[in-house]
Amino acid sequence: MPREISAYSNPLVKWARSLRDKKNRRAEGRFLAEGLRILSEAQQSGHMPEYIFYADDSARHPRAQALIQATENAGGMAVNTTRQILTKLSGKDNPQAVVGIYPEFDTSLAKIDRSTADIWLVAQALRDPGNLGTMLRTGDAVGAGGLILIDDCVDPFSVEAIRASMGAVFTQALATASWGEFLVWLRAGEGQLVGTSLDAELDYQEPDYARPCFVLTGNESAGLPADYTEACDLLVKMPMHGKADSLNAAVATAVMAYEVVNQFRR
Repeated sequence: MPREISAYSNPLVKWARSLRDKKNRRAEGRFLAEGLRILSEAQQSGHMPEYIFYADDSARHPRAQALIQATENAGGMAVNTTRQILTKLSGKDNPQAVVGIYPEFDTSLAKIDRSTADIWLVAQALRDPGNLGTMLRTGDAVGAGGLILIDDCVDPFSVEAIRASMGAVFTQALATASWGEFLVWLRAGEGQLVGTSLDAELDYQEPDYARPCFVLTGNESAGLPADYTEACDLLVKMPMHGKADSLNAAVATAVMAYEVVNQFRR
C-alpha cells in the first residue's frame, strides 16, 4: 500500500530533497528523476525506482497508475504526497506528476562493451548539464552505445542533466574516466578516435569513419587540449559560414554523430 506523507519535516522528504545536492547524491548513491516520460523510459529500459512520489491528481493518470503499481510490484515504495512537496523535491513551481529515486549506475569503463555499437560519444571536461543531457539524447537518437565522460565533467546524475536527457540517461551506457585511463582502455581494443577542433584542416565529411567510432568533443569554451588532439586518429572540423566561430558542444556532437551514422548507413 502507498505510504502517505504530507509534512515537509518528514525524514523521507528531507532525504529525497537532499539528493538535489551532488555531495549527498555521491554519499547515498542515489539520484532524482522526474516526470512520466522519463520514468516510463526508465521502466522500459529495465530501471525501476526505489521510491516514487506522486500527488492525488497525478495518480489519476493511467501511466502514473501503472508506474506506481509497477514500482510496488518490484519492491519499491510508493509515496502519496502533496503538490507542495513535489515542488520541494523537483525545485520547480510547476512540478511533474511523479518523482522517482534511483540508484546511481556503475560508471566504470570496465562496464562498457565497445562491440555493442558502431558509434560512441566522448565528452571532455563538459561543464553544462544541459549539454550533457542533450548528448545523451543524441546518442539515443543515433543508436550510439553510450557517453564516456573524460576528466572533470558535470555530474551526469544532477537533476538538470537528468531532465535534459529526457530519459536517455536510462537508455545509454554511461562511463567516467581520466584521459589516461580512457586512452589505455581505447587502445586495448578496436576503435577510431575522432576529435573535433577549429584548428583541424580536414572537413568532417571527407574522411571514411571506421567502426567502432568514438566521437570526441572538448570543453564548451576551451575545446580539446593540444595533447588530446594529437592522440586522435582523425581531427576534423565543421565549416562555419557565418560570424560565429564555433557550434555549441552538444550541437557539434550531434552534427558529427549523424555524419558518422549516415556513412555507416550507406
